[in-house]
Amino acid sequence: MGVVGLGYVGLPLALAYAGGGFKTVGFDIDDKKTSAINAGTSYIKHISADSIATAIQSGNLAATTDFSRIREVDAIILCVPTPLDEHFEPDLSYVVSTIESILPHLRAGQTISLESTTYPGTTAEELVTRIEAAGLTVGTDVHVVYSPEREDPGNPEFAATNIPKVVGGHTPACLKAGESLYGSVFDQVVPVSSTQVAELTKLLENIYRSVNIGLVNELKLVADQMGIDIWEVIQAASTKPFGFKAFYPGPGLGGHCIPIDPFYLTWKAREFGVHTRFIELAGEINRAMPTHIVRRCADALNQNKKALNGSKVLLVGLAYKPNVDDDRESPSYELLDRLTSQGAEVDYHDPYVPVIRPSREHSHWAGKPSVAWDQATIQEYDLVLISTWHDCLDIHELAQWSKFIVDTRNATAKLPPEQQTKVLKA
Repeated sequence: MGVVGLGYVGLPLALAYAGGGFKTVGFDIDDKKTSAINAGTSYIKHISADSIATAIQSGNLAATTDFSRIREVDAIILCVPTPLDEHFEPDLSYVVSTIESILPHLRAGQTISLESTTYPGTTAEELVTRIEAAGLTVGTDVHVVYSPEREDPGNPEFAATNIPKVVGGHTPACLKAGESLYGSVFDQVVPVSSTQVAELTKLLENIYRSVNIGLVNELKLVADQMGIDIWEVIQAASTKPFGFKAFYPGPGLGGHCIPIDPFYLTWKAREFGVHTRFIELAGEINRAMPTHIVRRCADALNQNKKALNGSKVLLVGLAYKPNVDDDRESPSYELLDRLTSQGAEVDYHDPYVPVIRPSREHSHWAGKPSVAWDQATIQEYDLVLISTWHDCLDIHELAQWSKFIVDTRNATAKLPPEQQTKVLKA
């Protein structure tokens, strides 16, 4: 087995195949990642070093930056980033550069699977055309499939292998190869008729979430103006045993899927003369939430006769979701930028992100450390903004130590009434 891209998707997948008895080679361009894996250590919080060390010691896992070793493996799974560019259009540069890197080392008999989220047609247009231009016939010499990743970082209920695996093949023979590839370690494989169907399946899953989160975010704005607690409304609506699924508001969208995936479809739809207004509206609402949160911070400070300009603000939670160190596309970064641009002095606390790591989008924050969680530190801030709430944090300590809290996650719901007076829901 070969897994290309050893991040939040690729590393669990490589461990799953190694644990299933397959000789597995992990490929990445980052030698820090490959060195860490070969040393039996982890760079992802919710993936234990023990699981990596066990796989290494068994002889079933090795990591490398040498892409010539692609010729050693029988199957290659591509798990590389598919971000948006500055115009909110698909950036397939990682997919293209990866397939170009492995092309010289492909051989007959291999199966290639793309797992990166993308628009319908990518597998056929970007992978198949390049592979066949290199002289290999897809469906005969090699097999090409698309199988969307469904990782939920930090969710203890789902490991990589117990989530049903959707697979689409470029040809019937490709599909058969894909079913064999994933059926060897996954509990359930869900075959579909084409790579395009599989690609659109992934987009539907995340557009569904984006649209519903956009709905509750918009309702939150309405509820704020009416003096209604939207969290109480959602809790009450959740008691309906049919026809309703709870989604929750927040400071914006984060993670590797929901903020990005809808725009892959809206971009591709324009090629067919279709304007996806509903999807785009949800995106506009969700992208506007950081502006609303900053406005609420200014309101909270104004209640205490302070201006945002010159105030000290502590942002709690840099990761995009609770209990993980995954900060990809986290709205907390936009909050840092917006608060700072309006003159606030901003720090953050996140036990899962002790220091901000270099990234494509937020290099200007790289190296900034998380401040201490203690009374002496927290009481120095004019305002605490809860962007993400981790279970390991103590809301009662925060309420006791802080001057005022703006809460975007309903973390303060269990505080006694006398402490609720220093909380503004946002």
